[in-house]
Amino acid sequence: MVKKSEKVNRAMIKRQAEALIPTPWGNFNMIAFAASESEWMPHLALVHEDCDITEPVLTRIHSECITGDLFGSRRCDCGEQLDKSLRMAAEQGGLVLYLRQEGRGIGIINKLKAYNLQDLGLNTVDANLHLGLEVDARQYDIAVEMLAALGVSRIHLLTNNPEKVEALENSAIEVVSRVPLVIEPQKENFNYLKTKQDEMGHFFKL
Repeated sequence: MVKKSEKVNRAMIKRQAEALIPTPWGNFNMIAFAASESEWMPHLALVHEDCDITEPVLTRIHSECITGDLFGSRRCDCGEQLDKSLRMAAEQGGLVLYLRQEGRGIGIINKLKAYNLQDLGLNTVDANLHLGLEVDARQYDIAVEMLAALGVSRIHLLTNNPEKVEALENSAIEVVSRVPLVIEPQKENFNYLKTKQDEMGHFFKL
């Protein structure tokens, strides 16, 4: 559960810096959001150069996954989700919000501990619970604030996560549609994805 003080700090975030970033998918304006310019781990918005905020914007809210995004781990589908999201954002003039809430909000240290428990036979949900942690501790209020700061009020939400849809629908942002993010499962992450489908209600069929 997020403490009140943490929510107060989040409410203070603002655009600290931005620059044009040429990527393999296209040109994106990367914007860093934080309470202070000295923050080493700001939340990031990658807004494609063709983004038109007067129309509903294809939007991916992606939570940081060091193992998948950076090192290509096959224990999850996060890196592939990020890759496809950026490609779709480039094709459709969309944006990607990159939130610094590693491991569904439990942090990299606890995430590695959870991986060890999964290697002993627990699934991703039970591993978190065994460690005394929430199944999914992520918060999306920060994403709403970032979208508002960007002037985005209507979105096509790129997600399979029902909690993410609910969080945005209960905000000032209008979710015009949900766009599925279809990733082909691999043998290393099939059970992980099956748990997300069966126990967390994610919108896909394996």
